[in-house]
Amino acid sequence: MDDTSPGVRLPARTLPSPTSISSEARAALDRLVDADGTPLNAKHRMPEPEDYDGWIRMKTAVDAQYAASLKGLAGTLHASVETIQVGDAAVHIATPETVTATHGAYLDLHGGALVVGGGDACRVGAQMQADLHGLRCYGVDYRTPPEHPYPAALDDTLAAYAHVLNHHAPSNVIVGGRSAGGNLAVAMLLRARDEGLPMPAGLVLLSPEVDLTESGDSFEVNRLVDVMLPLPLMSANLLYANGADLSHPYLSPLFGDLTGLPPTLLQSGTRDLFLSNTVRMHRALRSAGVNAELHVFEAMPHGGFLGGTPEDLELSNELARFVRTRLSGG
Repeated sequence: MDDTSPGVRLPARTLPSPTSISSEARAALDRLVDADGTPLNAKHRMPEPEDYDGWIRMKTAVDAQYAASLKGLAGTLHASVETIQVGDAAVHIATPETVTATHGAYLDLHGGALVVGGGDACRVGAQMQADLHGLRCYGVDYRTPPEHPYPAALDDTLAAYAHVLNHHAPSNVIVGGRSAGGNLAVAMLLRARDEGLPMPAGLVLLSPEVDLTESGDSFEVNRLVDVMLPLPLMSANLLYANGADLSHPYLSPLFGDLTGLPPTLLQSGTRDLFLSNTVRMHRALRSAGVNAELHVFEAMPHGGFLGGTPEDLELSNELARFVRTRLSGG
């Protein structure tokens, strides 16, 4: 929106970390802004969609950052991991030390703006889900642009889902996605339904990127308020789409026919740039007759408070409860 557009004009102001959240969550928000109040992540601009070399450099830099951050998790994860090849994608199969649902499986789709988040980050994400749920977790290391634009990631995700169905009954499978992975989770199930595959027992969408047109209200209201994801991702969306229509349901599943999707848990926060994505998806699922529950956390930015806060623990407990209920036939 430019300065000539009609709308509510806001005065310059500083938004403090609210006292309505835990001290740990407030500290997490404060760590993500610099001395002048600018979100640290707002200083990193994405390349233009056509800047192939720029995207390669960015992916290399982000992978290095992820690798450094993952060192802090060493020794805290217990699931073992085996990596296999399913079609063109690597799939990291994480098995927890104690399996609580012998026949259960969790298909995990990582975030990363549809461009980054694979490799070690994907593998660790699978371990985290396996440990949380006591289930075998399949982390899909799907191909990403600029080398592999749409529909490569969707193809990989569907192939992985078919692989899981070859080893587990649909009633024993949960599909989950974070951010960009939430986009792929819903788009994959729409395509799976279109191709005659059965639906899983449940669907978990954590701040899902289900509208690549970025038409929702929170893309303006929470711009720069979300310290984790302060700016829209349109450049990455266009890179991923590679000329395809951003409003097509396989790219923006919010606009698809959601009839027949499984019971769904959705999560967001009041400071999440993708809050509109999440609440609109919840309403669309409800309108389609899907059993859907929505959890919006106070002042939570995109992706949560980086773990370790009471709010993050509460969210983990909700996820574990939902998965456990769905796999028990509830």
